This record gives sequence, structure tokens and C-alpha cells, in this order.
Amino acid sequence: MSVSSPAPAPAAPAPAAPTQAELLDFVRRTAADAELIASLPLDPEGRTWVRLEGPGGSEAWLIGWPPGTGTGWHDHADSVGAFLTATGELTEHSLAARLPTDGWKTLELTDDVDRARRLPAGRGRAFGHHHVHEVLNESTDRHAVSVHAYYPPLPRIRRFSRTGQTLRLEQVERPEDWQ
Repeated sequence: MSVSSPAPAPAAPAPAAPTQAELLDFVRRTAADAELIASLPLDPEGRTWVRLEGPGGSEAWLIGWPPGTGTGWHDHADSVGAFLTATGELTEHSLAARLPTDGWKTLELTDDVDRARRLPAGRGRAFGHHHVHEVLNESTDRHAVSVHAYYPPLPRIRRFSRTGQTLRLEQVERPEDWQ
């Protein structure tokens, strides 16, 4: 007499990666949660943040921006993302150019790559891989709060300095650097 083992149960399908549109929908819905937005502690000196559960395994953040603060130029490596201003107003400066992903330290940008966007409360945007930008709260007297989501969770952030049309890679940060 032979005894057979039951067949293994089929593996559950992996959840589909969230799209840029789904990330934008998530940040829009999250920014509309007035109680959550009001719960973020605001610091008059520096940015504050709280990590959130994003859709489909994405990484999400609620970020407070004191007047006059910003991120500096950076990208999100291989992640796509979205962000939306919940309160106040943010400004995004971005480059409308695909940069090489690796193997460079200095690039000369052409004159037509700069883009600027004002993002008052309720406005946001989605972006693709290797999107280079800086986000600023240019207000002199008012905090801003925003919601951000990235997929896959940020593997690294490249930080840049910019002088005129010269962009320099200054630092590569990894998640362990943010702990």
C-alpha cells in the first residue's frame, strides 16, 4: 500500500505593482484625511515625517515642511512615485531630461530642460523612474504638508548639486542611511 502526500496548495499570486496613477490616487485620498494630516508634528526648524502603509507594498510618507525648506536636487533611482500637497504650497523644480543611471559625476544640462510647478493644496503629480527634482516650501511664514508614495520602496536616492547648467552627483543614499 502506498501513501501519497496531498498536493501542495498553489501559491497566491503576487500583488501587482502599483502604477503611477494608483500611487497618485493613494496620495490624493490620504491627503484628504484631515485628521491624519493634522496629526503630523510640525517642527519650526526642519522637516518632519511619518511613514505610512502604501498600496501594493509601496513606501509612503507624510512630510511636514517648515517655511523655507526643501529637499535639494535628487532622484528616486528605479522607483516610480507620486506626491501631493495636503496643506500649504510646494514648488517642484524638475529636469525634463533622461539622465544616465550610472557612471557619471558631472553633466552639462541643455538650456531647455528646466521645469517649475507650483503645487498648492490638492495638487500633485506622478513621476517615472530616475525623475530628477527638488521640492521646496518657498513660503516665508507657513508650513506645508505633503503625502508621497514610491514603488518599489526606495532602493537608493542620488543627491545632486547644481551650479548653473552643471549637475554634479554628490552622494548616493541607501535605506540604511535613513534609519
